[in-house]
Amino acid sequence: MMKCFRFLLVLCYLSVTQLLVAQSEVSVDNRKPFSIGETIGFESDILGETRQLNIYLPQSYHDSTTKQYPVIYLLDGSEDEDFIHIAGLVQFGSFSWIGMIPESIVVGIANEDRRRDFTYPTQNKRDRRDFPTAGHSAAFIEFINRELQPLIQQEYRVSNTRTLIGQSLGGLLATEVLFKEPQLFDHYIIVSPSLWWDNESLLKATPKTITSHKSVFIAVGKEGKVMERTARALYDKLKRSDNTDSRLYFQFLEEQDHGDALHLAVYSAFEKIFSREDK
Repeated sequence: MMKCFRFLLVLCYLSVTQLLVAQSEVSVDNRKPFSIGETIGFESDILGETRQLNIYLPQSYHDSTTKQYPVIYLLDGSEDEDFIHIAGLVQFGSFSWIGMIPESIVVGIANEDRRRDFTYPTQNKRDRRDFPTAGHSAAFIEFINRELQPLIQQEYRVSNTRTLIGQSLGGLLATEVLFKEPQLFDHYIIVSPSLWWDNESLLKATPKTITSHKSVFIAVGKEGKVMERTARALYDKLKRSDNTDSRLYFQFLEEQDHGDALHLAVYSAFEKIFSREDK
């Protein structure tokens, strides 16, 4: 009996081994790249360099030759930064059974030097020491206005609805755009903005009067007293303004920090900004 039992064990072992070997020998004969969008490059005369854009197009984009789509412009939009997960949120939110946002094109602006592009000149000596290339946001805003947006309008079927997403230094730039050139976007999603820059001087500035409807969503995580205070101060400043036609939102993400606040903040912003009638 014992010999028979051992024989059965060996037989089972050999059978499992042969099955695993057979499974490991399965060949793959249909391998192809998996893409969620396209990448385009162009020469920027304003910035004097080649710039790269990562583009997410909705699934229905090629099903029609006439339908136009809102555009979401994403700062820090390189493939190894925020482009992939934000494009995923847009795809998920625009599923017909979710209905959180309209189908939209995402334009991820890949970085060359974000410290240079997202900051205005500073009088703070530590800022200048730690960020030696900083202070050229005016050129970057001009690039958005005169080159980037016209290029997207030329190359893709876009509507007039435009959203800007910026986090950290990108949030600083988004705030500067809102204050100085608010007409460039309809919706602003500003997450963990680095408003400490230049001794918080942007918070002391007077924003340009907004003459059309805007939505502004501000969020910050558990990121320390300065980050939390300045984000709240931005919300309070905008709330005191006379732009009664705008919608303003603030969210404190107490379970998130500077590293992981963006994803949940953008999800929440989409829920609040894009109402059913916008679709």
